[in-house]
This record gives sequence, structure tokens and C-alpha cells, in this order.
Amino acid sequence: MKTESLRTAYGERLVELAKNDERIVACEADLGKSTMSCLMEETYPDRFFEMNIAEQNMAAFAAGLSYTGKIPFISTFAMFISGRSYEQIRQSIGTARANVKICGSSSGLSDFGDGASHQCVEDIAVMGSIPGMVVLEPADAPQTRAMVDAMTEYTGPVYFRINRADLPTVTEEGRKFEIGKIYEMKPGSDAVIFATGMMVKLALDAAEALEKEGISLRVLNVSTLKPLDQENILSFTKGMKAVVTAEEHSVVGGLNSIVCQAIAGKYVGPVVPVGVPDVFGFSTLDYQTLLDHFELTPANIMEKVRQALK
Repeated sequence: MKTESLRTAYGERLVELAKNDERIVACEADLGKSTMSCLMEETYPDRFFEMNIAEQNMAAFAAGLSYTGKIPFISTFAMFISGRSYEQIRQSIGTARANVKICGSSSGLSDFGDGASHQCVEDIAVMGSIPGMVVLEPADAPQTRAMVDAMTEYTGPVYFRINRADLPTVTEEGRKFEIGKIYEMKPGSDAVIFATGMMVKLALDAAEALEKEGISLRVLNVSTLKPLDQENILSFTKGMKAVVTAEEHSVVGGLNSIVCQAIAGKYVGPVVPVGVPDVFGFSTLDYQTLLDHFELTPANIMEKVRQALK
């Protein structure tokens, strides 16, 4: 299966859109070669602003750019943008509904080597708590490109988190992305799994294996974490014996919380989370070690589905 870098897809798409839209500018906090906003710097240096390690200034500066009619894309690691500059994002971008697009790169556990200080499993909860903030997470590179298109067309603040690793392609290239839509990846009749980001591929792998056991798992790609129509979420649970959620994020305040809030009091059945427990990550020599440790695997998804159905 083809794998591709989401970071590169982001940077390249930004350059492509900027060619025909002079409103698009980029701001970076000293990590352009990692977030790949460096591609904007190389192509349009007069529309690229290096803010150095000053994420708070970057957020406030981007808000100012948006007030002049620009569409600023600001990029750095998810941990730094959601943590270090929360107040500026809330006050300068959120309260004014400024048209700023915020890229939280190397999200989740994907910055495996740098440990808890750089890994971010809280950003969906943090950024989603800001009124009016849209929160997105692509499953692969094609959806990343489509998501950048949609963010550019949308007027208002958007946060999107992208994985550091190259991920397998699971979505269709060129398919238009709609903010707020849940995408069905596989039909099923016994249980449904709401998955986001890199967990979508793992959910599909689990569903394929469960088919051999006679278990039919419906797989959903929840690439919009906010806003989501609660009735739409509830509609996917009708007739299902169990609900599972899968995310590379803390089970506190992330996708599991979103789904549980939507179906509370309306769905009768088990809702089982697959995600990072209420702990920090740690440094390892490879990404898979972290995923295995926190059981973000097809095998654990399968086991959670079996347990829920019992």
C-alpha cells in the first residue's frame, strides 16, 4: 500500500494554492523544515514570516494579518501551538473569529524520539474548547490536501493536527473534503467504530480481520472533530450492538468524549475507547514501540470490539 508524508502534502498544497491566491501567507516558529512550511519560504519568501521560537507572537501576528484580508497559515509542533500560545489563540484569534489556519504538526505520539515534552495527546481537547474553533484531523496525505483546500475556502479559525509519520493512503485522491462530514470507510452491521487520523487505517485492518470471525464492523473516518452534528453521530449507532472509538489522543476530552456526549441518553449499549490513557508519552527509538505500549493496534481494536459485543 502506498504511504506518503502528510507534512509534505501540507506544504506542497499550500504552495499550489498560494500560486493563485495572494492572500495566502505562512508563519513559522523555527520548525519549517519539519512542518514543511519551508516550501512556502522557498517559493514565496515575501509571503513567509519566520517568528523563531515565539509561538505567542506568531499567533497574535497572524491574527493581525487576517485583519488585513490575508489568510495566514501558522505552523509548528502541536504541543507548542496548542500549549504555549493558547492565550493568544483564544484572545486574538478565537474571540474575533479571525481567519487563521493553525497547523499542529507532529501530533499525538508521532514525535517518538523527543518524549513527553514534544508529543501532544491533549490538543483536540484544548483547541476544541475554544468557542467557534474548527478542529480537523486527516487520515492520510490525500485527505490532507483536500483539507487544506477546504480550510482556505472556509472563513474563520481552524486547527488541524497532522501526524509526523508517513501514513498509508486510505482515502480517494481528489475527493472534496467537507468540514463537519463523517466519512464511512466500510459498512458493517454488528458494531461501529469512530476513528480519526492514523487510527482509521488500523480500524480498517481490524475490521478486515474480524470479518473472518463473522463480526461485521462499520468503520467511520471522523476527520472533523468539531463541529459535528450530534444527530449525525447518533444516526451511525442505530442498530449497532456496540460502539468503539479510536484515536491517537488522550481518551479524556478527545474523540471518545465527543462521541459519548453526542449519544448520551440516546444510545443503549457499550461505548469502548481505544486511545491514550490519562498519562504522558515517553521517548523511544521508534514510533511502533509507543503504539504497541498504548495498544493503538488492530489487535487491541479487535479485542475491544469482541469485549463490547459480549
